[in-house]
Amino acid sequence: MKIIEMHIYGYGQLENVKITNLSDFQVFYGENEAGKSTIMAFIHSILFGFPTKQQSDLRYEPKHNSKYGGKIRIYHEEYGYAVIERIKGKAAGDVKVVMDTGTIGGEELLKELTANFDKILFQAIFSFNLQGLQNIHQLKDEDIGKFLFSAGTLGTEQLSKAETFLQKELDSRFKPSGKKPFLNEKLQALHEISGELKKAAAKNKEYESLVTKKEWLQQEMAAITDSLQEISKKVGELNEWKRIEPIVKEDRRVNKELNELGEIEFPARGIERIEKLNQLIHPYDAEVISISERIENMKQELTAIEPNISLLENEPAILTLLDQVPIMEQWNLEKQQCEAKLAELEDKLSIIREKLHLPLNEEEILAINTNIYMKNQVEIVSRKRQKLEEVKKELEARYQEEKNALEEIEKDVRFVERQVLAKQERLLLEEQVSVNNDKKSMEWELKSLQEQIEIFKQANERDRAVSESMNKQKRLQFFLFEFILLGLLLYGMFTKQWVLLFFGVLGCVGIAIFMLKSTKPIKEEKVKQTLNGLIEKETTLKQKLESAKYLDITKLENQLQLDNQRREELQMLKMSLKQQHPQYTKALTKLDEWEIESAQNKEKLLSISSELKIPEYIAVSFLQEAFELIEQCKSIYREKNQLHTRLGQINQHQTQIGEGLKSYENRFLQVKGLDLHNSAYLLRNKLKEEHEKQIKSQERIGKLDDLTADFKQKSQELVLLQAEHDKLLQIAKTETEQLFYELGEKAEKHAQLLERHDYLQSQLQYSILPEQVRESYLSIHDSDEVISGYNLEAQQLQAKLKELQEHQASISYEIQILEEGGVYSDILHHYKQKKFELDEAAKEWSVYCLSQQILAQTIDKYKSVHLPRMLSKAEEYMLFLTNGSYRKIHLQKAGSGFLVEREDHTIFEAKELSQGTMEQLYVSIRLALATTLYEKYQFPIIIDDSFVNFDAKRTSKVIELLKTLERNQLLFFTCHAHLLPLFQRENILSIEKGAVQVIY
Repeated sequence: MKIIEMHIYGYGQLENVKITNLSDFQVFYGENEAGKSTIMAFIHSILFGFPTKQQSDLRYEPKHNSKYGGKIRIYHEEYGYAVIERIKGKAAGDVKVVMDTGTIGGEELLKELTANFDKILFQAIFSFNLQGLQNIHQLKDEDIGKFLFSAGTLGTEQLSKAETFLQKELDSRFKPSGKKPFLNEKLQALHEISGELKKAAAKNKEYESLVTKKEWLQQEMAAITDSLQEISKKVGELNEWKRIEPIVKEDRRVNKELNELGEIEFPARGIERIEKLNQLIHPYDAEVISISERIENMKQELTAIEPNISLLENEPAILTLLDQVPIMEQWNLEKQQCEAKLAELEDKLSIIREKLHLPLNEEEILAINTNIYMKNQVEIVSRKRQKLEEVKKELEARYQEEKNALEEIEKDVRFVERQVLAKQERLLLEEQVSVNNDKKSMEWELKSLQEQIEIFKQANERDRAVSESMNKQKRLQFFLFEFILLGLLLYGMFTKQWVLLFFGVLGCVGIAIFMLKSTKPIKEEKVKQTLNGLIEKETTLKQKLESAKYLDITKLENQLQLDNQRREELQMLKMSLKQQHPQYTKALTKLDEWEIESAQNKEKLLSISSELKIPEYIAVSFLQEAFELIEQCKSIYREKNQLHTRLGQINQHQTQIGEGLKSYENRFLQVKGLDLHNSAYLLRNKLKEEHEKQIKSQERIGKLDDLTADFKQKSQELVLLQAEHDKLLQIAKTETEQLFYELGEKAEKHAQLLERHDYLQSQLQYSILPEQVRESYLSIHDSDEVISGYNLEAQQLQAKLKELQEHQASISYEIQILEEGGVYSDILHHYKQKKFELDEAAKEWSVYCLSQQILAQTIDKYKSVHLPRMLSKAEEYMLFLTNGSYRKIHLQKAGSGFLVEREDHTIFEAKELSQGTMEQLYVSIRLALATTLYEKYQFPIIIDDSFVNFDAKRTSKVIELLKTLERNQLLFFTCHAHLLPLFQRENILSIEKGAVQVIY
């Protein structure tokens, strides 16, 4: 859906405001209280209804205008263009929807256009504002992930609030290790009362035995009651059988007779139908014969008055010729006028030829292209040539001015370059100055080197002594290990244990190699190399100090400073030269461009003159005048040709009329050789006579057609009646009417039996006995005797039941005395009351627990089915907004929330992100939700200053991202002027206190 236009009759401070041609990315700019929020609320109200007085949303009823509401024009991909108008009426307003197809509807049609979305869902998915980002700022760290997950599923924080609410309610009712929650308190109290109840029950063993006996009596009484009910049921069935027994037996007799007759195929009301058909067939047969005779008489009359068909067929052509006979005189007059006009045109044509003086004939001039485009090209080329001549003088003066300025600067540069010191001279001067300045530093450096050399020598002596001591100890250790391994080798050799021998040899060789490597003076060599490098550096510094001379430093520094000033001046001149070069080049380029443009213009002029077949010397000065003369010449040639054509048409018409009338005179008139007018008169009379014959003939033909149709109808009806008669015999499978009547009597008897069977079945359907039970009761000969037996058994059971009831009453009385005489009954009552309260609280807790489980299952299903596609798109947006810094968005394995992966594969929880990155994640998820899960609902995305907390770079990136959303229209509301350069100017509307205008 895309909003094309809005017309606000009256809404808040906006009155009679029209906004047209809304673009796919429309920006509304205005200061605070200019009306941006009013326009957003207006869109929501028109689509989903005005807020009711019970709702917290503002109604925006105008203060100074009686009209409340407005209309918007939309384009829907499925339904096309439509206008939605909503005005003041019932609570949500009266709405009217008018489609461009002509369909008109109300709320039902609007719900089709809005896919049954309501205002809350639309705002959650397609409407952004600052509140969503502010909610992130106000949340605790542990709630941020839940809020972002909720925004990615419902578009709002409702899912996060629902999870928090359910967990809070559960915690307030029960905690496994808690004491204060309501259920924990109830469980503790019930546990204490249960202990007291057990103590009281221990004192009432007699009470328990009485209770057990009472329960046994109740079971016995229940069994007897069931038996009495079963007997009562059987007695009722037997009484019902006594009532329906005659009906059942008669039904069995009717079924037997029906089986004996078998199936009879006979048409319904067959006897009555065949008698009626016989009464109709005979009159129709006589009527068909009468109509046939009348048809033959009518055909004979038609033969006697047959008209001349050939003459009537040519009537249109003859009448056309006759109507043109009076016009012959007018054509003669027109012919004279055409000949006079031709002479006049020939004179004009000779004058134009003298002016053009072109060796072209009529065909060549008419072939010249003088259309509107060519005329426009001639005017453009002529004007362009005149303008080029004016520009040439100005460009030549500018070029000379820039050239003189460039030559002057180049002269100054060459003069200053000669005064600047050469490179070798300057280097020598700098070295002399620097040598004198560095004398003290070199002396300090030499002293430092000498101290380092002394330190290295002392350290080398100490290291050498320590190294010799360490080497002695290592050699002693190596000899000891070598002796042990040698003993192992000899022992293995003498005892022929080759494994020991192998390890002994291997150990001796390894120890020997390690000894050689460890005793090398590696450290001494490194120290010696460092010491030699320091000594060489000391020698070099001494040579430099000896070669330094005391020079006139002040003079040298002045020379160097003067050279620096000249170099700066040279640099400035070169910069001026660099700046002047583009000016000179620009002027030269302008001249070159003028030459190119002039050559192109001349080329175009020569091309046009060639196409118009005008010589070059004429085209250069008089191209436009020559073009106009050619146009006049072509116009005269065309008019001449039209006149010649008209003369030919007149001659052709006169010849056709004369020859045509002569031809029809020879074919249809008996008198020949008449003049034009007499021939026309006789032809008219002949046509009149034949028309009269044709009218009489058509009357006879009409009557003949009626008789023929009547004959055909009667014949068809007769055939149908006979076919119906034969069909009845065929259905009954009989060859004669006699057999048909006999079969009809049997069919009537079969129908009567069926009717009786249906009546009996209708009587039986109200019986409580099913058909199988009825079959079983057919074998009973005396129902009264069976009923008496059941009644006797019932009396015995009732007596036993009465005895048990009296016994139960005595036991109940004893239990009551025990309960009234002790604490047990009070504790039991208190226990049951507390247990009831616990059960009720547990039911309430289970409702919240079940709700939490259902919500968790819904979240898990959403995470596995719908969320991956949305997260893929959100990752794409997040990667773009953060310039590749954050690449992946992962779901938490348990519960709701997100994990974000940085480009170095570091995983962050949402609470660990910076505020700006968290807002970028929120925007990515909201946009992905609208463009993936709800992509088929292409509603406009409405954004109200949602990025004011972003810096300039992040704001630019998010605007760039919004521009890539091509499937949804974007309506962006802002009060920040610094954002406007990010949008195209033609897409920005300025809102100023009740007025809207485009920013150009």
